[in-house]
Amino acid sequence: MASLAEDSTTTAEPVPAPPPGTDRFLRLWVAPVVVFFAIRAVGLLVLADMAYLNGKSLGDRLSAWDGEWMLAIAEHGYDGVPVDLTDAWGIHTADTAYAFFPGYPYLVSLAAKLPLVSTYGAALLVNVVLCVFAASGVARLGALCTERMATATPLPWRRLRSTLPAALARILPESSKPRPAPASEADPYTVGLIAVALFAATPMSIVLNMAYTEALFCALAVWALIGVLEERWLLAGVCALFAGATRPTGVVVIGTVILVGLLALRRRPGRHEASRIWAAIILSPLGYLGFLCVVWAHTGDPLGWFTIQTDGWDTRFDFGVAAVRFVNDTLAHSGDVAPVATAWIMLSTPLLIAVAVWSRLPWPVLLYAALVVLSIMASSGLMMSRARLLLPAFVLLIPFAVLLARRRPAAILLALVPVVAGSSWFGAYMLTVYPHAM
Repeated sequence: MASLAEDSTTTAEPVPAPPPGTDRFLRLWVAPVVVFFAIRAVGLLVLADMAYLNGKSLGDRLSAWDGEWMLAIAEHGYDGVPVDLTDAWGIHTADTAYAFFPGYPYLVSLAAKLPLVSTYGAALLVNVVLCVFAASGVARLGALCTERMATATPLPWRRLRSTLPAALARILPESSKPRPAPASEADPYTVGLIAVALFAATPMSIVLNMAYTEALFCALAVWALIGVLEERWLLAGVCALFAGATRPTGVVVIGTVILVGLLALRRRPGRHEASRIWAAIILSPLGYLGFLCVVWAHTGDPLGWFTIQTDGWDTRFDFGVAAVRFVNDTLAHSGDVAPVATAWIMLSTPLLIAVAVWSRLPWPVLLYAALVVLSIMASSGLMMSRARLLLPAFVLLIPFAVLLARRRPAAILLALVPVVAGSSWFGAYMLTVYPHAM
């Protein structure tokens, strides 16, 4: 018996550990994607239920409003869009479709060439793939920011106090904030996963599942920022190029890549690195400028795209006048949950930026977020779309992910549950109850 036991012991083979490549793939891709789609599944279930209760269909809601334009451009091209699609004033002209950038609809049109795939099915399929890259990118960016924030130089509070009046100086601490003890440092990987959860649970994250540009733009923006932080200049430049061809907010990604690149050149890098930086700087604006030139050729006006936006959707840079009026009027007079919630979301953005500064979010990421907020808050147009348009500023949630990552897993889950539930209901409410949400 003893010999048999010894034989069985010696012949038993240990379970092989997963290779490092497999473990890395699971951590960097599978885990963030699972977290993202689990939360988005909740949002879609809530939307399906509320759509049914309001006599609407889930499929119709996922292609509502601008989604109809995206699908029409993908299927018919800019010059073949049906005339029943109109601008904010109910007008359709030969120029109206050119208000929408081509990146997303052209990508959908390519996917629609697959066998047995309709244009609508292609839009949903494209968004699934884009969300995979967006989720992985958000996790990676969250981890990168956490590592940079942990070693960042404390803000010079003493110097700031000396430049402010006494009444304001009392608000600031007397000395630089000491670095937290090593035991209290947040795990970068955990921060990344929590950042993905917060990204998937932003107030209008439902748009990531719709035939809209947000999934593509967020994926491009987050990987452009990763490229900047990791000094992978060609990645940053190519992502900025396509972001500029996706939506007008792409100028924010372009500006961030160009500015960081120019500052990197001041360090006098080697010839090889300098050539890659210059390539990123040159590539970045080509998508945005290229589409403006297309609209110029179509309309005969070098400012044709801006004219279409202004005349068709009353969108112009007004230094925030329309936003201030909307917030004031809404909080003073409105009894509807949708505009009140939108006003508070708009008001929260300066606070989020202040927290990001306090937390020493890497300055390229902070610059990108601040420019996104500025571009949205300082322009006129449909104010009810601001919750959606502010979605690309999700990087401002990373400091809160750092705070949550220092808690126990049970506390993290308890904190995320109401966030997910609230965002799922809000997105469904905006798509099924409120008539002008997007």
